[in-house]
Amino acid sequence: MQNTSKQYDAVVDTCKNLFIKKMSDYGSAWRILRLPSLTDQIFIKAQRIRGLQENDVRKVDEGEVSEFIGIINYCIMALIQLEKGVVEQPDLSTEVATELFEKQVAITKQLMQDKNHDYGEAWRDMRVSSLTDLILQKLLRVKQIEDNAGKTLVSEGIDANYQDMINYAIFALIHLNE
Repeated sequence: MQNTSKQYDAVVDTCKNLFIKKMSDYGSAWRILRLPSLTDQIFIKAQRIRGLQENDVRKVDEGEVSEFIGIINYCIMALIQLEKGVVEQPDLSTEVATELFEKQVAITKQLMQDKNHDYGEAWRDMRVSSLTDLILQKLLRVKQIEDNAGKTLVSEGIDANYQDMINYAIFALIHLNE
């Protein structure tokens, strides 16, 4: 699991670097997005990945890697929105947004480590296409929870689903980098 931790951190560093650069370009304009809007952005990226995996022809010269990075960053934005709430105007400096990013990553990485302990790194034997399907399944669950105004009877909340999507996307990127 030591190797997993290092690989995880390397993927997160790539995602965080892009997040910081986009904060420099756009500021925290994403802070106005409601959760269903973020969920839909993640859904679009996951659908594109699935299409790339199934189709022989590509019309846009971007592959799975950039889309998985987008899923991770949008999920982290969604977790920040869950914590801070949606605003009418951008309100975060790059420094504060980066701290919030790192906080959500730390929580999500701990979840990964706990699950890895219990599941014995079963994800290492999974296909990237299966990880994509699991992300899509989680997205459909989140959409249903959102349609139910956030209420669940026996299921985990939206935050746990976003965290799982982050971890699945990181696992996919680790596979793609190997």
